[in-house]
Amino acid sequence: MTTNRRSRNITEGVARAPNRSMFYAMGYKRGDFANPMIGVANGHSTITPCNSGLQVLADAAVAAIRAAGANAQVFGTPTISDGMAMGTEGMKYSLVSREVISDCVETSVQGQWMDGVLVIGGCDKNMPGGMMGMLRANVPSIYVYGGTIKAGHWKGKDLNIVSVFEAVGEFSRGRMTEEDFCGIEEHAIPGTGSCGGMYTANTMSSSFEALGMSLLGSSTMANPDAEKVESAEQSARVLIRAVRDDLKPRDIVTRKSIENAVALIMAVGGSTNAVLHYLAIAHAAGVEWTIDDFERVRRRVPVICDLKPSGRYLATDLHRAGGIPQVLKILLEAGMIHGDCMTITGRTLAEELKDVPVAPRAEQDVIFPIDKALYPEGHLAILKGNLSPEGSVAKITGLKNPVITGPARVFDDEQSALAAILDGRIVAGDVMVLRYLGPRGAPGMPEMLAPTSAIIGAGLGESVGLVTDGRFSGGTWGMVVGHVAPEAAAGGPIALVREGDSITIDAHRLVLQLEVDEHELARRRATWQPPAPRYTRGVLAKFYRLAASASRGAVLDDF
Repeated sequence: MTTNRRSRNITEGVARAPNRSMFYAMGYKRGDFANPMIGVANGHSTITPCNSGLQVLADAAVAAIRAAGANAQVFGTPTISDGMAMGTEGMKYSLVSREVISDCVETSVQGQWMDGVLVIGGCDKNMPGGMMGMLRANVPSIYVYGGTIKAGHWKGKDLNIVSVFEAVGEFSRGRMTEEDFCGIEEHAIPGTGSCGGMYTANTMSSSFEALGMSLLGSSTMANPDAEKVESAEQSARVLIRAVRDDLKPRDIVTRKSIENAVALIMAVGGSTNAVLHYLAIAHAAGVEWTIDDFERVRRRVPVICDLKPSGRYLATDLHRAGGIPQVLKILLEAGMIHGDCMTITGRTLAEELKDVPVAPRAEQDVIFPIDKALYPEGHLAILKGNLSPEGSVAKITGLKNPVITGPARVFDDEQSALAAILDGRIVAGDVMVLRYLGPRGAPGMPEMLAPTSAIIGAGLGESVGLVTDGRFSGGTWGMVVGHVAPEAAAGGPIALVREGDSITIDAHRLVLQLEVDEHELARRRATWQPPAPRYTRGVLAKFYRLAASASRGAVLDDF
């Protein structure tokens, strides 16, 4: 097997002997130095079920790399469990971990002069973090998703992680017995794998198939199933070919392939977090892509999959119905994606989809043809107005009427907002404002799954609005608008909202408006003072100093 400059450098000259000695200490033989060095970024940990089933995939990938005549170099990447950190101080570290993961991949690949890298991850930030690191290093790369979790069960009802958060709201309002509350808590997560709906992990992994950086069909496999191990092995073999052909991530990740990924996200009803992450991925790839591009794609791509959180089914159901390849084939036939984009296999997306049926199977009701779409346009809308001049993100499907005008109920932290919901102080018609929770404000832009799920559990999902400069979980649905930019900590208009001000959320007109005249807003702005940083040392302090606006992906290197 031929190798590129990186591997050959190890064997060139007597000066390289000390470098080789370090490898001999790990069992390398002289002949090994003629073979590629392939990194395996292993996100395995026992922190979360999303990642606790990854070691078997890493082992399978390593074995396949060695069988192909290459050298596997395993290194670790960290994980913060969004589900476990939700509603706590730890949630501030979630988006930070995206940057840490990307730094780990870039640093290890570049520092050790690896010829290629296979990244394995499970929880939400593993995917964008790994992809950003792959794009920065720009050696032949492939992403291996750890796989989804299977459904939990309680009294004949399918459960997932969001079932637990919504149960909190129901139980606190006396709408659920203690037996059912505890039963849901104990049975919602039955084993290994990432959260089962089209939440952030499954959204991002699914989009990587459309992007061309993961094998088709791999993102909806369940972690415990044998096919997931086989997919990891096949991914390793494909990567070795890409190393041989010098096929790099920036050859694959282009403006057109990102448009494919975003079209797929719209079609499956994916997470609002995809907006933030694809802004960051495009930045890492050096591709021009703005928040307005999401709205452009949304208007021409319908929702054709009935998936949680706003639909009925989980990722495992999507897999049985034909998976992401079936969705992509429908979009390709409708002219909604670019079939000429290159994939990591060395074939175009159209070539990869050649044998996939044009129409979904009649006996399933997870994937629909274009003419029977659940919604005629995508679900991730970009709202603008005097409250969000740079834009904000709303998930507008699953609502009877995504329009509300009501009095602002203002909170400067998540905990007091959650307490107000659980205590019954939030009523139909209110518009909650949760601020100082953006990239710099929190810092770390935490997700608001606890308050949004409490609203749903209290039966207020259709009648209470929520606006925040923080983020939402991929499991969130309802009359909610996040990623408001500029954020409060940067002096954005959301910092000027006062209790009782009238706010309009109108997803039909794509408007987020504070019904206060400009003269009054100017008066308030003149007296506003930025809050002192909440952290002055460590990663949160660094994130506070460096994070760009959410409208630019909250990246740390937007210099």
